[in-house]
Formats: sequence, structure tokens, C-alpha cells
Amino acid sequence: MALTPTERDRLLLFTAAELARSRHARGLRLNVPEATALIADTVCEAARDGLRLAAAVALGRSVLGPDDVLPGVADVVTEIMVEAVFEDGTRLAVVSAPFGDVPWDAAAPGAVIPASDTVEGPRPSLTLTVRNTAAVPVSVTSHFHFFEANPRLDFDRAAAYGMRLAVPAGSSTRFEPGESVEVELTAVGGARIAIGFAGLVDGPLDAPGVKEEALRRAAVCGYLGAEHARGVRS
Repeated sequence: MALTPTERDRLLLFTAAELARSRHARGLRLNVPEATALIADTVCEAARDGLRLAAAVALGRSVLGPDDVLPGVADVVTEIMVEAVFEDGTRLAVVSAPFGDVPWDAAAPGAVIPASDTVEGPRPSLTLTVRNTAAVPVSVTSHFHFFEANPRLDFDRAAAYGMRLAVPAGSSTRFEPGESVEVELTAVGGARIAIGFAGLVDGPLDAPGVKEEALRRAAVCGYLGAEHARGVRS
């Protein structure tokens, strides 16, 4: 059975969550990957059951408390993000304070102490006009690699490579059928690695030849706005 990278990631998350459920049912306290997988899977299944984003996030936050995890886990895992498929499209669900309101302890094992200064400087940004040629609305979440967004969205794919929507984390932009919208994009930060999404990159964004190959794949798969970068017409 052929699976996309996104489908493989979903099965891996489900498997880890099932292991966490089994251990939790035996009365064991969960570690970081177990607790993270269980909460993330709960959100994904809630979305699959038809719940809206806010309700799915609330359900994920109710699964575990500080007494259900090993010491220090609640201090390390302060936010869990997972892309879930809702009835109105794929959206980034952000579960903050996943174990409830837990007092932060700077001396706890593995506790994360925020830096006082910003490490990254200003990121490159641009404004693009995006037209939805699909017959249904399309939603794109804040941290989705915009280059790999829905094939029926028509925009300059080459310019959008390595970029995401410049909107608050966890939010999304909705494109109505036939609508043209100007959006602001900002460069993907951190290690700049795109895994999953539509599978057009699946690795470091800035590695030699990766952008050209991603554009080729997008054009072959019929992504609007990519064919012009290769000088062909669909």
C-alpha cells in the first residue's frame, strides 16, 4: 500500500499514542514522547469525529494532568502543535498548557529557560496574490509550507518556496472559491526543514537543487503557478 509522507507520519503518531494509552492504562506515568503523542492523537481523532478546532484543542488538553506524567515533563512540554484534518480543511492545532495550569519550576529536570534576546534577525517577507480556482473553500494554516499548499491555489510557487503565512501561530487563512486574496508570507525559520506537507520537499529547504526538484514535482503534479517556473503549460 502506497502512503504519502503525511500518512506515514499519522500512522507513526497513532502507534506511539496507542503505546502511551496502554502504559497509561497500566498506571504508568508517561514520558515526553508518550504524552506528546497521546495528546496530539486525541486532537487528530477529535477533528476526524467532526469537532471544531477549539473543541478538539480543549479535548486534547483534558487527556492528561501533571500526575499522569513523569517528573519534569510538564515543565518541558508547555505546548503541543499538530496538523489535523477538520471538516473545513487541514489546520494547525496548538495545545498550550497541555497538562493544565502547572506552576513553572526553573529547577525541574529538563526545564526550558527562555532566552532574553532574540536569536534570529528579521526574516525575508513578500506579498503574493493568491486565487482559489477550486469549487470549494481552501484553508491554509500558519506554519504550512505555502509552496506546497493546495494545487488549485494559483500563485507564484517559485516565489513562495521556503515561506509560510505571516499570521499568528495556530491561525489560518481561508480562500473562497474564485476569490483572489493578497497574503503576506514570511520565511520559514529554525532549521528550515520541510517534512510531510504535500511531499514536494521532504528535507532541508536550502540544500542544492532541492528547490528546482520541488518545482519540477509540483509542475508534474499539476500545481498551479509551478508550471511557469519550468517554462511549460499544463
